[in-house]
Amino acid sequence: MTFGRTRSVTLEGLVGTVVDVEAHLAGGLPAFMLGGLPDTACAQSPNRVKAATASIGRSLAQDRFTVNLSPASIPKNGSGFDLPIAVAVLAAVDLVPPARVAEVVHLGELGLDGSIRKVRGVLPAVLAAARSGCRDVVVPVENAAEAQLVPQIEVHAVAHLQDLVDAYKGGGDRVAIGVPESAAPAAAPPGPTTDLAEVTGQPEARMALELAAAGGHHLFLLGPPGSGKTMLAERLVSILPRLTREQSIDVLAVKSLLGLSASEVGVEFVPPFIAPHHSATQAAIIGGGSGAVRPGAISQAHHGVLFLDEAPEFRTGALQALRQPLESGQVVVSRARTAVRFPARFQLVMAANPCPCGLGFGKGIGCTCTPMAKRAYVAKLSGPLLDRVDLQVQVPPVTLSSLGGEPGESSAVVAARVAEAREVQAQRWRDTSWRLNSHVPGAFLRRGPRRLPRSATTDLDRALDRGQLTLRGYDRVLRLGWTVADLAGRPSPTRDDLGTALTLRNQGPVAA
Repeated sequence: MTFGRTRSVTLEGLVGTVVDVEAHLAGGLPAFMLGGLPDTACAQSPNRVKAATASIGRSLAQDRFTVNLSPASIPKNGSGFDLPIAVAVLAAVDLVPPARVAEVVHLGELGLDGSIRKVRGVLPAVLAAARSGCRDVVVPVENAAEAQLVPQIEVHAVAHLQDLVDAYKGGGDRVAIGVPESAAPAAAPPGPTTDLAEVTGQPEARMALELAAAGGHHLFLLGPPGSGKTMLAERLVSILPRLTREQSIDVLAVKSLLGLSASEVGVEFVPPFIAPHHSATQAAIIGGGSGAVRPGAISQAHHGVLFLDEAPEFRTGALQALRQPLESGQVVVSRARTAVRFPARFQLVMAANPCPCGLGFGKGIGCTCTPMAKRAYVAKLSGPLLDRVDLQVQVPPVTLSSLGGEPGESSAVVAARVAEAREVQAQRWRDTSWRLNSHVPGAFLRRGPRRLPRSATTDLDRALDRGQLTLRGYDRVLRLGWTVADLAGRPSPTRDDLGTALTLRNQGPVAA
């Protein structure tokens, strides 16, 4: 036999394509040629493959191999093609049965001693293989836990190339390699350790946080230092519903591209909370990179919360780049040869001081900022960005009277109300693709069967007519009004509900 074939997966973002790895042994001068648009790491595979096969007693130094990664027009990234290339080559020299390896997906990097090492992106790769109808996948032991999260596909974990060769030489029509108990998926991580009861006072901000959790709305907190903005934002995940298995796998798939650790593997945990530093670049926030395109903070916060503390300190380009993902729920990173899509259905929470020194609240007696500095500071949060934020709330400083008051409700109590409100929304939108009020198109609420009577929208219509609201802002107040009604147990928003929504929206530095 001079021809061997097996399978692997190449990724563009989270989208995987099954690749046929073909190896042909021919006469002539010794060579190892690799084609199919490999990147730098993949193009170095022949050297690692030759050293690894030599370590198990089969030298390739005097052979002439041509290896093709098909479809050849799709770029191949990373060192995960080492193992499938080695298996295809070993099939071409009859060291493993060609028929047994032809339909098996292989993922893994080879060490020079033949060890099989973990690679990134195994979870989305195995998901793509399962969707393509593949039945067996061979992965490194370190990646077995995340691969086992995918149903309807048999996962085989190997630590050394010799172990894989021995398994293929055994009897049967399919590879039969067990998964060590140490490689099983970890137990569900514990719930959040923070509690909303730890926040002192701030009843209006607490109400805004509950509304944001119930309807999936974006939130902007504006107030002086020490007023509790960061504490409130960090406790948002404590009142959000736990992720479903499907949502957990979506979150883990993004983490897998960045190098998922064994301790992070689990399918029942709280939504992610991502809080990048304000020095983060646009590529770190949105996604990108000079080599393989990697997901940014907004994709890591998929199904969770993205918190931008001291939002005006972030780079203007990074803030403006949030506008499209906030609307569409995904981000498209374009390059000259490809466009990579990442999921980005997150809740944005921004916090800011009223001015650079932070003391420009109330009468602003202690503020040392010039009017020009204040204007420049606030202008970093543009009107179009704030127009996409449903809740814009002023957080006042904590007073002495607040310290002696009764503690607020705990996260468990608020989370129960949030769960009930979300169940109401799920029933309301059960015949559509939406599940939360924040996802419903504004035109549906303005023109469809959910159109509210004019008596309820009088104040809202007047604000739009006077230019106090854009049409996007009008739609967002409508969505927020439905969430207010859901938490109150009303079947539809009243004029007071819409008035509350309008008030909570127009407290920011720019009235949208």
